[in-house]
Amino acid sequence: MSPSGIANSLFGQFQSLQSNALWRSTQNTGSFASSLALRKASQQAPSVDALLTLVQGNNAGSSFLAEAPSTSPGLAANDLARSLFNPGAAFRMMSVINTSEVAYKAQFAELSEMKGAVAGMQSAGESLAALTPAMDDAAIQSALQVFTSQYNAWIDRFGNSVKQGGVLAGTQAAEVSLYELEQSIGNIFNGATSGFHGVRDVGLSIDQGSDLAIFDPARLASALASNREGVIATLNEFGSNFARSAELLNSANNFIPNRLANLDRVIDYLDENLPALQSEFGLGTPARPSAQTARALAAYQCMQHL
Repeated sequence: MSPSGIANSLFGQFQSLQSNALWRSTQNTGSFASSLALRKASQQAPSVDALLTLVQGNNAGSSFLAEAPSTSPGLAANDLARSLFNPGAAFRMMSVINTSEVAYKAQFAELSEMKGAVAGMQSAGESLAALTPAMDDAAIQSALQVFTSQYNAWIDRFGNSVKQGGVLAGTQAAEVSLYELEQSIGNIFNGATSGFHGVRDVGLSIDQGSDLAIFDPARLASALASNREGVIATLNEFGSNFARSAELLNSANNFIPNRLANLDRVIDYLDENLPALQSEFGLGTPARPSAQTARALAAYQCMQHL
């Protein structure tokens, strides 16, 4: 395939990363599964938009790629491909590709780690689903404290990754993972048949300022004293729903696996075809990753040597 064909195919690969499932709020709904009614949508990514703009130009059919010769001499890092119809656009295109390559590899590593953490949160939910009325109050309190600590470690680890400038900013698979697990804790229908309005009535809630979980042992003790079996039933129901939420996020053809598969395809394509693109269109400006992205990129490189 010619470099022009490779470039156009590459943009198609980039566009595949835009296709994802929309998610809607689970607040005041009884089922996480119902909030995952998948419908196709476009996830806007500035790097992809920039690539398409550079390639397509302002007028249909005016792509500089279509005007590029089949061969061009080797270029130094800061040289422009002078023989091209639009060497400046070629340089900018390669600069965007360089940045995208680093970003996608960093995303792959970070999202892979998130996938493992989601599995850990599933186990945390299952531990609450396994509580029984025969357990003493101290054991029940300890189980809720452990869950709270594990949930907060999850938020501390990935909360900044999805913020503006983070490795996973704008990555729907990551954003929905954080959002849905938080909403699961806030679901007021857990324990409804036992006279409770969610796990907040038994001592577990979310601080809206920090998004961290708060455990109130005194509220749990009061609930246990007044309706012990109802507390256990509420925690069992919550734990089961929370675990199911995490399981769905990691399930085949769902958010996290789909995003990882798309990233993997684009990364493989770049690894195979980037030398030909550089030979034809120049090297562009090297990527300048943030400290967070650089760490994730280093993790990606380690993954490749395992």
